[in-house]
Amino acid sequence: MRLGVVFVSLGLIFGGFFALMGGAYALGGVVEDFGRTHGVSGLASLTNILILMLMIVMVFATLLTLAERKWSAFMQDRVGPNRARFPGLPNASLAGIPHIVTDVFKMLTKEAFRPKNASKVLFALGPMLAFAPVFALFAVVPAGPTLKIFDHPVMMVSTNLDFGLLYLFAIASLAVYGTSLAGWASNNKFALLGGVRASSQMISYEVALGLSLVGMMIAFSTVKLAGPDGMSEMQMQYLWSTRVGSFDLGLPAWGIFIQPLGFLLFFAAAFAETKRAPFDSPEGESEIVGYFLEYSGMQFGMFMIAEFVEVVVLGGVIVAIFFGGWSLPFGNEWLMNLAVMKQYPILLGAIYGTVFWGKTLLLVYLQMVIRWTMPRFRYDQIQKLGWQILLPVGLANLFVSGALILWDPSLRALALFGFFVIGVFAFLTLTPPKQVRQEQEAADDHHGGHGHAAPAPHDDHAALPASTH
Repeated sequence: MRLGVVFVSLGLIFGGFFALMGGAYALGGVVEDFGRTHGVSGLASLTNILILMLMIVMVFATLLTLAERKWSAFMQDRVGPNRARFPGLPNASLAGIPHIVTDVFKMLTKEAFRPKNASKVLFALGPMLAFAPVFALFAVVPAGPTLKIFDHPVMMVSTNLDFGLLYLFAIASLAVYGTSLAGWASNNKFALLGGVRASSQMISYEVALGLSLVGMMIAFSTVKLAGPDGMSEMQMQYLWSTRVGSFDLGLPAWGIFIQPLGFLLFFAAAFAETKRAPFDSPEGESEIVGYFLEYSGMQFGMFMIAEFVEVVVLGGVIVAIFFGGWSLPFGNEWLMNLAVMKQYPILLGAIYGTVFWGKTLLLVYLQMVIRWTMPRFRYDQIQKLGWQILLPVGLANLFVSGALILWDPSLRALALFGFFVIGVFAFLTLTPPKQVRQEQEAADDHHGGHGHAAPAPHDDHAALPASTH
């Protein structure tokens, strides 16, 4: 029963992605055609903001508030969100969806309380600065290829900046101002402590966050993400390839293959950016309650929805940089050359858009699993991780990557080094820790010592009485 619900839910999710992405391409073609007849171009960017950012990202993040409850309950073997009911359906939990409705009404109708001695302007500005930069990050992430719709090129990105990755670094660094400002403006020592923790955490991971992507920058000689000369689309090229008839097979130049260390460093540092466990020391509900201690109503809701939006955006950014964006690992040329795809490019865009959001969904699920698996790091452990582990490893990865790219610009040598790194991490992951091995050996020795003793060798003299000697 549960497995069937999972498959039905996944079908609805991917069907929704397919329909929304097909509609985004069709609407983009319509507005571009309208704009060209009136001497205006680039109107598709506005529709992309409407569909990609306001509809998909925001709805995705809202549904994650329910998904986290259900996934955490499943992992912890407890009852999930099934208590809320609609008035006319008292016996139907509806997969927990009423919980989303009640959360929305609670946030919108609850009183927004402000402490007496808090700074009025800065207290109100904190949630905005926490939410706006996170939401704006997705503006440069391509969710699909550039296709000609109604004889007009339509890019599936809100804005195609030449400095895409630099934009990510600049805007991502602004989110900590909202956190720190909220803690300071609340005039509460516990909230201030949470803001200080957020600042110290940002100092720990920010350098490693930027350093982790330099390898990808020099590998593709660009900081753009979208377009034919963007990093996302350039990963479609094959390092090694062959053909089976008209079907193309090979190893694509995905970032996960040529920069696995860069991926791990970026994922760890960007995960710390979300301030979710195990990097949730700024919140620390069991210790200091957090920087949003004095917030209520929709102001508190903005902090919470910003966290889930950041989870979605992080998944999309990682897909665009390290997992080939919207492309498939094989068969891209074959798919694009199909007659039906050339005749109906909207169908092709819907397929590739669904691929992109499917990859993003997997990375979101990975973040949820980590959130409910690992305990919280202390703030000194986070600083040690950032400065003593991530930074030196990032520098070493940069030097080795640069040398291999100079030696072999085709990136094949870099890919071989990447597979070596993946093999090392796989070995370390599958090998039990030393303490576990010692405990297992001790347990084996203990069971062996209490087993049946071997029979003693037969000795006639040993059985004789002492008087016979």
